[in-house]
Amino acid sequence: MADDVTKARWAIGAAAAVLLTGIVLPATAQANNDSYVTGVGVKQTVDCAGGTLFVNGSGNSVTALGDCWAVTMQGSGNTVIADHVINDITVYGWDQIAYFKNGNPALIDRGRELGMTNRLARVAA
Repeated sequence: MADDVTKARWAIGAAAAVLLTGIVLPATAQANNDSYVTGVGVKQTVDCAGGTLFVNGSGNSVTALGDCWAVTMQGSGNTVIADHVINDITVYGWDQIAYFKNGNPALIDRGRELGMTNRLARVAA
C-alpha cells in the first residue's frame, strides 16, 4: 500500500513538473551556454556562445550565430543554419535540415538509420 502511495506521489510530482515547465519556459532558453529552442513553427536567431544548440519540435527555423559546440535536433521539419559547429551535428526524426558554414563536425543522422530523410551539409559562408 505504501508503495502505491509513493508511486502516486511521484506521478503527481512528475506531472506538475511537466506542466510548470510548459508554462514557465519560453520557446528559447539558455543554460550553461547551451541554447534550447522548443515548439512548433518557432523562428529564432540564437548566439551559441560555445554551447550546444538543442532544437525540439516541428517546423522550427533557427539561425545559430557564433561558435556552436554541437547541434542536436529532434522532431520533424526543423531547419538550422549554423555559422560554425565544432564537434557534431546529431539529427533524430525526419525532414530535418542542418546546414553549417564553418567547422568540421561529425554528421550523425539517426533518422536516416531508420529510413527517414534528413539533410546535413556544409553550405557556402
